[in-house]
Amino acid sequence: FEVIHILSGQLTVETPGAQYHLDEGDCIAVNAGVLHSANTATACEIRSVVFGQSLITGGKDTVFAKKYITPLAGCRAFRAYAFDRQAEAAVIDSFVAACGALAAEGPGFEFEVRARLSAVCLALCRHFAPDFAAGRTKPNQDEARIQQMLAFIQEHFDRPLTLAEIASAAGIGERECLRCFGKTIHLPPMQYLLKYRIMQGADALLARPADSVAQIAARCGFDNPSNFSQQFRRFYGCSPREYRNRKQ
Repeated sequence: FEVIHILSGQLTVETPGAQYHLDEGDCIAVNAGVLHSANTATACEIRSVVFGQSLITGGKDTVFAKKYITPLAGCRAFRAYAFDRQAEAAVIDSFVAACGALAAEGPGFEFEVRARLSAVCLALCRHFAPDFAAGRTKPNQDEARIQQMLAFIQEHFDRPLTLAEIASAAGIGERECLRCFGKTIHLPPMQYLLKYRIMQGADALLARPADSVAQIAARCGFDNPSNFSQQFRRFYGCSPREYRNRKQ
């Protein structure tokens, strides 16, 4: 599951067939395996936690799994859910507390995080319990294809990729690939590839402080460091070196 809390600004979260416009203080939960993206027109600060079902259940054969979390994950009505800021303020507060415990890492913080996230999951279970019996809707053809192509990009982003190669990962032609990306994630495949490379580069700048910008650029699939720096500035508003120094 993923839960996102908006600290400042505005965020639009999209799932296939739905949009959620979120403001400061809003909180949204996304079911496991549901393709989603998030965009902002200006600037937005968020806290996001992605966690596996076993963190809450303690195992697939427990009562927590069988009675609550497995039916929730398999619920066709639950793709994404934006909590009501007033009626469900306590649920949002639980998530904020989980984030605080994660950041502080005090003694026994793992128990606190699990308890707080369990409260969030219980609220989702209560909301969607009437829909549990209906099961889960299988991904449509476009969703299945886009997941195959995104997985291919994420696995091979560090080498030169063509539109034809990306399309072939789902067994379709280039035109159908463009249509599928446009309809599902509203971003052309090569633009997604560029964005993914830049994001991986940002992570590598912090995870590999001894590596030069040129080494990071090559590792992320860029043919030269200047192109990497130019595109990085476009996305992050600063150079790779400035980004690294600022974060450190």
